[in-house]
Amino acid sequence: MNALTKIMVSPHIHSGRSTAGIMRDVLIALLPATAAGAVIFGWRTLLPVVLCVLSCVGFEALFNLITKRDQTIKDLSAAVTGLLLGLNLPASIPLWQCVIGSLFAIIVVKCLFGGIGRNLVNPAIAARVFMLVAFPAMAAPAFPADAATGATPLAAEQMPSLLTLFLGNYGGSIGETCTAALLLGCVYLLVRRVITWHIPVVFMGTVFVFSLFVTGFDAVSALSLTMAGGVCIGAIFMATDYTTSPDTAWGKVLFGLGAGLLTCLIRYYGVYPEGVSFAILFMNILTPYIEQWTRYRVFASEGGRV
Repeated sequence: MNALTKIMVSPHIHSGRSTAGIMRDVLIALLPATAAGAVIFGWRTLLPVVLCVLSCVGFEALFNLITKRDQTIKDLSAAVTGLLLGLNLPASIPLWQCVIGSLFAIIVVKCLFGGIGRNLVNPAIAARVFMLVAFPAMAAPAFPADAATGATPLAAEQMPSLLTLFLGNYGGSIGETCTAALLLGCVYLLVRRVITWHIPVVFMGTVFVFSLFVTGFDAVSALSLTMAGGVCIGAIFMATDYTTSPDTAWGKVLFGLGAGLLTCLIRYYGVYPEGVSFAILFMNILTPYIEQWTRYRVFASEGGRV
């Protein structure tokens, strides 16, 4: 073999991007949804969001201090987890529950598994599911000040108009209602190449097609069901997590397809009106197997055969 030829494990080219830079982009992309939530539900909604961010960062710093590990809060991953968790909570949730959820996300799901890059499931998703099971307050979403309280769109007899769903003026978690803000964040992440189109498009497209069949090919109703609930925030910001989603393009497609199907099955046949969190959590567990099924052939493997 030529002395100048070396076979080495990837990566071979450094993009110049850092974990902190990627997480900073995610934080920026979530700002429109955060601002929309504050405008729609009132500025008090920033309290649980800010508390989740501070708690997540604080718990990670404390864990590293106690275990004498290198301090990792500068990579901003804890801040992203806190912001995502806060945006997935109702504005009326007791503040102490935000602290408990943050503790579970950072210590139990992330740090005990070795920190960023080693957690099996998305910390924000796992914490939200934990809180859904543990705290009844999670079942009482906030409503805009100028709207009458009642059932959320997925639990109501009549869906809000498409414009209402697009602008987010209806009941739900703080950051999940305003589709316009979430799509704006999605565009930013795509332009910055933080995420690819595969998971968000396939995830939301699967929900739309499934809903199209369920509603008797009513496109307006199917689009409403795709925009309502946590589909957009889940598909754009949580299903695309680097650590817990596949690396390959076809793997991302399978991940999005599975998450969309599970979301609809839980919606229509389960006990919960919304299944996004459970669907993503389940697909996180399947990610290692999906990567194995869809991984690229390794160059010069098996004794030099291509």
